Amino acid sequence: MLRGRMRRRPLAILAAAVMAAATLAGCGSVLGHSGSSSLTNASLVLDFTPNAVHTGIYTALARGYDRAAGIRLDVIVPSASTDSIKLLEAGRVNFALLDIHDLAIAREHGADIVGLLPIVEEPLAAVIAQPGIRSPSQLDGRLVGITGDPSDTAVLRSIVAGSGGHPASVKTITIGYDAVSDLLARRVSAATAFWNDEGVTLNARRPGFQIFRVDDYGAPSYPELILCATAAEVHKHPAFARAVVHVLVRGYDATLADPAAAQQDLESRVPGLDHQLTYSELAAEIPAFTGPEGHFGVFDESHLHAWALWEKRFGIVSATPDVATMFDTQFAPRG
Repeated sequence: MLRGRMRRRPLAILAAAVMAAATLAGCGSVLGHSGSSSLTNASLVLDFTPNAVHTGIYTALARGYDRAAGIRLDVIVPSASTDSIKLLEAGRVNFALLDIHDLAIAREHGADIVGLLPIVEEPLAAVIAQPGIRSPSQLDGRLVGITGDPSDTAVLRSIVAGSGGHPASVKTITIGYDAVSDLLARRVSAATAFWNDEGVTLNARRPGFQIFRVDDYGAPSYPELILCATAAEVHKHPAFARAVVHVLVRGYDATLADPAAAQQDLESRVPGLDHQLTYSELAAEIPAFTGPEGHFGVFDESHLHAWALWEKRFGIVSATPDVATMFDTQFAPRG
């Protein structure tokens, strides 16, 4: 299940915003200047509509961290699962948030895209089951809903196998992006979903659902959500990439330091969010914003290598991802 695939829901594309996104021409030459006339435009397409996982980005905007770094960050909402990758490759946006599985699949298909900064340092993938199911092994012979995304089957197989169950005996049905409604209506015994999204929503609606996270059942810990750009543009304009990474690191560091104030920043920039749901999601996500040493944005190479082997083992990609070329770690914090 891929966050880059819109976290389960299609959206209407913001064509005007995309058309207004600046190119990289001349970038890097004015970084560090704070005058509005000298700011360098930077466009960032999200993985989904703004929500708690993006709090650090909107905190950076609300507090002017982008302008202090000499850039004007333009945040764009995508329309479908492949939009971010297509926009990056076409040069219509400078940066994108991608699910790590989307990044791996895109690179296997020849995309010249690299990961620059981990945003969420833990897997968000999970199987959410009805309250009476105490272990994924109890899904043998039961009906489980999946979206149809390539990684859904891998997550389900990994979790069931990791609990001692038999993945081949689990019955699956493609339900698209209706995990919440199908679980509430008991049309399925379980569904692949995100613990920080559908998991929070379900337990707010009807407490007691069982959430089985993929990294609790044999999968390695890996960064789910990654800031990405094309390798060619990063090589051409490293100062620009460094500035954008710096802005996001400041935003998420501020979020970790004061989540309540950061939530206010998010809601001031994104009207209409459900305050209580956003609070619950952010509270659940705060630990996932930090790596093993308690810092935001640090790549753990041992985790990445373990993830690459898991990615190939469960068939998300056909060849083990080359971590050394897939991630450009020069801009991320070192811990």
